Amino acid sequence: MQYVGHIEFAITSRAPEQVTAEMPIQAGILNPFGTVHAGATLWFADVTATHLVLEGRDPTAGMVGFPLAINLSANLAGNQADGVFTAVARYVKRGRSVSIVRTTVTGHGERLIADVTTSHVASK
Repeated sequence: MQYVGHIEFAITSRAPEQVTAEMPIQAGILNPFGTVHAGATLWFADVTATHLVLEGRDPTAGMVGFPLAINLSANLAGNQADGVFTAVARYVKRGRSVSIVRTTVTGHGERLIADVTTSHVASK
C-alpha cells in the first residue's frame, strides 16, 4: 500500500515573542476518518515553534544554529474535516542553550485542536 500526502501552511505573523501560522485543511492531510491526521497537526505545531526559535532567520540546509527539537509533548484535544487550523507559538523559556515553546493549534471558532510543547537546542 502506498500513502501520499501534502502539507502546506503559511506564517501569517512573526514577532520576537510569538509566531502565528495558518494551515488549510485539504485532502493530503486527512486520515481515513476524513479529519486531519495527528502527524500533520504535530508537524504544523513543531514547524511553527521552530520559526519562533529561528527569530526571523530563514532555515537553510545544514545551517548552524538550526533549532533541533529534543522533546515534544502533545495533547490532541479536537479535530475537524475542513477549514483552517491556526497555530500560535510562544516562548515558555527563551534560553541560550535550550528554548521551550508552547504552541496551540485552534480550528473553527478558536476551538482547541492541540496543545504542544517543544524543547529546542541549536545545532552545531
